[in-house]
Amino acid sequence: MLSRVAERHHRPSTAPLRLVVREPEGLLQVHTASFRGSFASVFSEALRSAGLGSRVLICQFLRGGVDQGPHQPVQMCGRLTWLRPAVTSCLQAEHSADDQQAVQELWQETQRQILEEAPDLVVLDELGLALDYGLLDANAVISTLQTRPGRMDVILTGPAVPEPVMAMADQVTELRRDRC
Repeated sequence: MLSRVAERHHRPSTAPLRLVVREPEGLLQVHTASFRGSFASVFSEALRSAGLGSRVLICQFLRGGVDQGPHQPVQMCGRLTWLRPAVTSCLQAEHSADDQQAVQELWQETQRQILEEAPDLVVLDELGLALDYGLLDANAVISTLQTRPGRMDVILTGPAVPEPVMAMADQVTELRRDRC
């Protein structure tokens, strides 16, 4: 005999079992360091993910010099799209209006892909420095990260990730050069 509480929640033997499968929840990860150089380990993870069948988008906001731009991506493994701004060299704190326009065009394409094409993994390299240098609008970036598809993993790299973005992170990895 069941208690009254158990009787209320007891499922008759003829009731079908329902298996609820939830879509995996994507993570927002930050890989940061006091120095530039956190991209290499993240790139290997992205390449491995693409090789295993995931759709991957890599966007390097401050790396130029390879005649790219948002409409000339490098394609790898048939599943990895690699974008860089259409600038002649790597960007620093001091930049021209053309450099800023190139980074903003790159962000617009990145944002479009995040919201419309929904890759499985997005790597935003040195996004924090692009914000710190005034190349991108922080509110637009935060809004896009908040409205991305729920299953999408995003990895941000670089030394200057702003606090509002850090507060959104599910995981923060700090790289250090401490040696014995």
